[in-house]
Amino acid sequence: LEFRRVLFRSKLPNVSEFDKLWGMKNTGQKDGEGTVGVAGADIGATKAWAITTGNKKITVAVIDTGVDYNHSELKDNIYQNEKEIAGNGIDDDGNGFVDDVHGWNFAGVSNNNPIDDNEHGTHCSGTIGANGDGGGHIAGVNWHTSIMPIKFLTGSGSGTLEDAVKSIQYATKMKVNVMSNSWGGGGFTQSMFDAIKEAKDAGILFVAAAGNDGTNSDNSPHYPASYQLDNVIAVAASTNRDTLASFSTYGKRSVHIAAPGHKIYSSIPGGKYD
Repeated sequence: LEFRRVLFRSKLPNVSEFDKLWGMKNTGQKDGEGTVGVAGADIGATKAWAITTGNKKITVAVIDTGVDYNHSELKDNIYQNEKEIAGNGIDDDGNGFVDDVHGWNFAGVSNNNPIDDNEHGTHCSGTIGANGDGGGHIAGVNWHTSIMPIKFLTGSGSGTLEDAVKSIQYATKMKVNVMSNSWGGGGFTQSMFDAIKEAKDAGILFVAAAGNDGTNSDNSPHYPASYQLDNVIAVAASTNRDTLASFSTYGKRSVHIAAPGHKIYSSIPGGKYD
């Protein structure tokens, strides 16, 4: 057998505050609390970006508190329903939702404005898809993607089972590629299981936060991350020192991976960062 060296290339984004994104590239810099990191405790993003910086054809449904789709870091990567004519009051694509140009708001009274009145969904979206070559402040894992805002959590950060299920069903109907679900609570419900299974049957990944309870979900399941379906990826939170975050749920059988999830710098509504 003959072995040859493989030279790993790297690519950096065109942003001004990349040094704050330790989850993308950890050189041992401090996090937002002043904790010194461990070099290499990151996701290897700069090596991945040398291969691809994403694709607008990949749609990620951010099922959350909504998204500030006008944020300078995100506006170029917000999903556009090209079959829908904005503001004409007609369900142009016949999907049962009028003027759903960017997504939908299921929180309380359903409407076509999934704007973020909390911060959480916009913060998650910055990590998922801030435009890394736009000359802004931050870069997402994907510099180019289509973020579909789907709001079911209110400004206080809470939502109902019914609205969560509707959100998952909508994302499946709209044929997204990935669903981001950084929320949880309650026990097993057949309606949510069925909705996630429908997404699985459509070939859609369902990425879910393992939970913030600091407990072992092998013994105490945390939903939706604990639904036993092949498309569910349960994600724990790691620190800049490559340790499990103190609040993170864990589980040898029930949690699949860990990703940077402690003191993460990202976008928040109003063109701001935190």
